[in-house]
Amino acid sequence: MKRNYDPYKKTILFVLSLISIVFMMMVFAYFWYHTYASTMYVYRFYRKGNYAMIALYGILLYFFSRMYGALRIGQLRRIEVLLSHFLAAFMANVVIYIVISLLAFRMVSPGGMLLMQLLDCVIASLWTIFASGIYNRIFPPWKILLIYGDRPATDLVFKVEARRDKYAIYGAVNINEGLAVIADRVKDYQAVILGDVPVAQRNEVLKYCFGQGIRAYVIPKISDIILMGADRIHIFDTPFMLTKGYALTFDQRFWKRFLDLVITVPLFVLASPLMLLTAAAIKIYDRGPVLYHQKRCTKDEREFEIFKFRSMVVDAEQDGEAVLARENDERITPVGRFIRRTRLDELPQLYHVLTGEMSLVGPRPERPEIIAQYKEEMPEFAFRTRVKAGVTGFAQIYGKYNTIPYDKLKLDLFYIENYSLWMDLKLILMTVKTLFKKEASEGIREDQLTAVRAQERPGRSVEQIVDVLKRGEGEDDA
Repeated sequence: MKRNYDPYKKTILFVLSLISIVFMMMVFAYFWYHTYASTMYVYRFYRKGNYAMIALYGILLYFFSRMYGALRIGQLRRIEVLLSHFLAAFMANVVIYIVISLLAFRMVSPGGMLLMQLLDCVIASLWTIFASGIYNRIFPPWKILLIYGDRPATDLVFKVEARRDKYAIYGAVNINEGLAVIADRVKDYQAVILGDVPVAQRNEVLKYCFGQGIRAYVIPKISDIILMGADRIHIFDTPFMLTKGYALTFDQRFWKRFLDLVITVPLFVLASPLMLLTAAAIKIYDRGPVLYHQKRCTKDEREFEIFKFRSMVVDAEQDGEAVLARENDERITPVGRFIRRTRLDELPQLYHVLTGEMSLVGPRPERPEIIAQYKEEMPEFAFRTRVKAGVTGFAQIYGKYNTIPYDKLKLDLFYIENYSLWMDLKLILMTVKTLFKKEASEGIREDQLTAVRAQERPGRSVEQIVDVLKRGEGEDDA
């Protein structure tokens, strides 16, 4: 019987991560001793000073690697790990360059840093290939049983299949088959995925899996996410979970606003030349207006006029009806595609942060009419307006433009229920990574509506689709 290394997974990942960081620290140590140590104001560091600089670089590298997911082998796709490694090394090099320049009392030559970044990219590439190979060999994909309900589940199947290196769905069963049937089926699998199924039935299956030591991946409901942010208290020997009717406390709102101003004021000044160039490009392309404005909703569904750089043709919505951007939308201009891809169209929203209408981090500001449509399907959609709308946010980073509203709502609620100043800082830094993710700005599919996604893909049942994918056939065939 093959040995189960899962209890040692964190230790193995830590050792693999340490290899990457140590090699990059060695590269920095070489450039420090041969290029930058002699540039210090005091001319040279003693032994402990040199060690301190190398250790500081290691700490920075580890911090940004954790921040961007560069060490999440097995959890992220290989290309995402590689991109995260590049970005983490770049951020660590930028910060250490600033530190070195401050210690030298002048801007030191960046040549060594550029060469170091190049070597870091080579190390990151080799390490990603090596670490992924080791991980996949020790931890093969889980053989998973999908347990689904009456709601469409094929999109979930295709999402999971996109990471077949980690999750492999080999069977599917409807929750209505009953616990006895599911218990008999699950014996042949290593894990289960519990889709969007009724709570009572889900809890039965979940407790059974827990009792049998079977791994269970659960898609949380809105009530589950609310409980994630609850306070844990005890009254004598009875545990309670306390959920509150408000989103943020007074001190949380104060420090959130303080962070907004501290970051936005200098960012607005630094981004001004970029905004001028963007405005010029839009104007030169079709002589139309540079900015467009719309009514959007922020905290407590209070309406305000939002400003963004225009990325579509003039009068893109002549009939006034709210229409989300779609894949390959012909209304988007060539300049618009570039500024959407790089998020330059969002820069004017910094003005709204300064005026207090928005925050740097929060749920995406939606149009009143779209919110009204969403609330017809999901009355809980109003929960996300308990905080100010944000330029970036949990749903913007971990979701995509075309993520369905129900999933966006759960992401936004997770942010609200687990808010902290550190989370805001982390999401601001994570925003840089989204600039390199093409899917983050993809429009909705032709079969996706405003408030709901198109229903189950016709033609085959979930079991048939799972069987097709299990045999290695593609989605187009399914």
